[in-house]
Amino acid sequence: MKYRKSDAKDYARANMKGLWAANLTPFGPDGALDEEGFRRNLRHWIDDLGLGGLFIAGKQAEFFSMSLEERKRLLEIAVDEAGDSCGTMMSCSDENLDTVLELADHAQGAGADYIIVHSPPLYFHKSVDEVLYEYYRHICAQVEIGVAIWHQPDYGYVMGPEVCARIAELPNIVAIKYSVARDLYTELTRMAGDKLIVSTSAEDQWLENIVELGWQVYLCSTPPFLMQTKHDRRMQEYTDLAMQGDVERARRVRDSLAPVRAALRDTRPDDKPAAHQKYWQDLLGQTGGTVRRPLLELSDAEKAATKAAFETCGLARAKDDAA
Repeated sequence: MKYRKSDAKDYARANMKGLWAANLTPFGPDGALDEEGFRRNLRHWIDDLGLGGLFIAGKQAEFFSMSLEERKRLLEIAVDEAGDSCGTMMSCSDENLDTVLELADHAQGAGADYIIVHSPPLYFHKSVDEVLYEYYRHICAQVEIGVAIWHQPDYGYVMGPEVCARIAELPNIVAIKYSVARDLYTELTRMAGDKLIVSTSAEDQWLENIVELGWQVYLCSTPPFLMQTKHDRRMQEYTDLAMQGDVERARRVRDSLAPVRAALRDTRPDDKPAAHQKYWQDLLGQTGGTVRRPLLELSDAEKAATKAAFETCGLARAKDDAA
């Protein structure tokens, strides 16, 4: 542990900054975890893109199709490659609380900086606030590591700002990935103050959230490594400019990425988001690989449309970066 439990909030406030990306997990043609491909991706994200942190084994990573041992292995590889160069946040989310705690203990022992736990499925509930508070209170009581909340309304309820702010009073609750409407996360930012680092996954709102809400971290999704290359780090550039107060230049750089956003958005089939992002990684020269069932692969026609949009979106690459 790099900090004591009682210092978790201060440590996170000082260190959880900049662009944090959520990994996609490369699987080989046989469906096996491609460890070498994953390590190559990590080295590129850390060394070439200079990312501030990594969100490992979340939904983008297809944790739901992985064994417990595979999830643990993914965590170990990420910590090993990150070293002291990059922060690590390990997803311990699961419908089974024993699994959450087992993964949390493993992440803590492996040297992760933080863990993140998705809000639980609460079937048939009409009132959730007390259940949610007790869920996170119990988890925090079992671990020393800093804990981030992860919420989007997957399970049919919205975790309101009031209960989030209450949970933020727990000593080792440090952050929240809060994928809700902007008025809700704006209210939580105001309510929680320095007790909770608030973020969301919407890249198109990131600049305004820095400027208007004082946010310090983009936590976390795939744009930091899908919209950037070693030779074209415009997302990092506009982030730095905004945090330095040069808002007009930041907006110009941010807006210059519109063709890249459009290419990603307009070619992504609604039923194949993971396969589409992995194919985009392949086009970038990263290791995308296959998806696991129940997810679907892209058709040849979908790949052709994505490649055509990719090649004309203006994302700069050197020849040796091309797929």
